[in-house]
Amino acid sequence: MNISCLKNLDPTLQAMPNLDQVHALIQHYGPTVYFHPEETYLPSSVPWFFKNGALLYRFGKPGGEPINSTGSNLPSGGQNDGSYWIDLPQEDEEATNNLKKGNIESSELYVHVKPALGWIFTDVVMWIFCPFNGPATLKIGLLTVPMNRIGEHVGDWEHFTFRISNFNGELTQMFFSQHSGGGWVDVSDLEFVKGSNKPVVYSSKHGHASFPHPGMYLQGSSKLGIGVRNDVGKSEFVVDSSQRYRVVAAEYLGEGVVSEPCWLQYMREWGPTIVYDSAAEIDKIINLLPLIVRFSIENLFPIALYGEEGPTGPKEKDNWVGDEIC
Repeated sequence: MNISCLKNLDPTLQAMPNLDQVHALIQHYGPTVYFHPEETYLPSSVPWFFKNGALLYRFGKPGGEPINSTGSNLPSGGQNDGSYWIDLPQEDEEATNNLKKGNIESSELYVHVKPALGWIFTDVVMWIFCPFNGPATLKIGLLTVPMNRIGEHVGDWEHFTFRISNFNGELTQMFFSQHSGGGWVDVSDLEFVKGSNKPVVYSSKHGHASFPHPGMYLQGSSKLGIGVRNDVGKSEFVVDSSQRYRVVAAEYLGEGVVSEPCWLQYMREWGPTIVYDSAAEIDKIINLLPLIVRFSIENLFPIALYGEEGPTGPKEKDNWVGDEIC
């Protein structure tokens, strides 16, 4: 398939790729995702998550309901009103532990294709699902402090985006999503799989944030050397998105061209709301610090360390409609 044919003279297509060209783009540019060598909580496909014991809970109703592998019995549409959430089978420890580990062999990237910056570019947004987000690791100067449970949650959705010029079909930039933020990286600053046009994405240990190069990225104050560690590096845990993907949405192509999976219409939470019993643990760390930084240190830690609502799916994220954040 000729990538450069994306420039189309038919004004009704706005120079955007057709579905065959979308597949060609992904197979040509699809990034390779490396998980950390010590990653405990690997990705899986959504159907694997459902088939291996994830349960749907409803407010005011005891117990959870098994979810069909396609998610066809999930409530669809509406908004995140707190009425439903997905959780692990807490009464089955073996199944819970199995789900937390994920299943990288089943994992696939879920692709949303959309126009960007007035239809000048095509954004190929790739979502990856991990059944579980592991505990955070804090860095305080030279001290590294692994947390016991702080930062954990069920159902972790992360994404990265590669941007294609609609004039020549060339890769121009990539967006790396990192927790509640992220940033764009120009093509000249990307790392590529040797002998290919496929960028490399590094997924951080336990938190699964995306980064363009290996190393340690600090979420906090680099000046004080205090914050949450994001450690990334190459390992045998790899997902090649150019081969293992599913296009789940491309609204500009028109109704019925891309079949959206049932679970994509689920607008509620993919994990229960968590309030961490973290005050004593954080306070113990803070009390070890010099007075000059002790009283401001809490502001350096992300609010997710103390508790958070259950994470929502791709369609509930701010970047689903319109241009990518940042």
